[in-house]
Amino acid sequence: MTVKDFKEYVKTGLALDTEEIHRFMDEMSDEARRVTFRLNAAYHTPDEVRALLSELFGYEVPRSLRVFPPFYTDYGKNITVGEGVFINACCHFQDHGGVTIGDGCQIGHNVVFATLNHGLAPADRKHTYPAPITLGRNVWVGSNSTILQGVTVGDNAVIAAGAVVTKDVPAGTVVGGVPAKFIKKI
Repeated sequence: MTVKDFKEYVKTGLALDTEEIHRFMDEMSDEARRVTFRLNAAYHTPDEVRALLSELFGYEVPRSLRVFPPFYTDYGKNITVGEGVFINACCHFQDHGGVTIGDGCQIGHNVVFATLNHGLAPADRKHTYPAPITLGRNVWVGSNSTILQGVTVGDNAVIAAGAVVTKDVPAGTVVGGVPAKFIKKI
């Protein structure tokens, strides 16, 4: 299986339940850990951080990307970032299902992007199901927030610190709480 094959498969939303997929996910997780351990083990200049992230993501990241390590991911190859993005320290990207971060987004400390979920029925619980997370332009995600699989956040929205986002967030709104609910329009 290739990265391209895997990305096409996860777009279907079907269970990640074959031996081939599990082997591929394990191999990619090992690769991601090798890069993130290097990234997180010592100080790096901003250019060095971007070079390591380019290796991790599999493409040249924008020069305007700023990331404060440590940074964690269990795959790395399904993260897309726009121009002028800032990601603060200790963020976790479970990106098998895909994470897209639009231009100008600001991501606070300890934010979790979780693109996989397990089946609810006990017999299906061992299977994981992917769905992408998409942030529009100029989204601000407050510290310690968690965004769950399949969520789209509209342009200029704000996710309050500590929120657990389980549903789409309309553009130009503020949401917060557990689960996140509408607070106000901006």
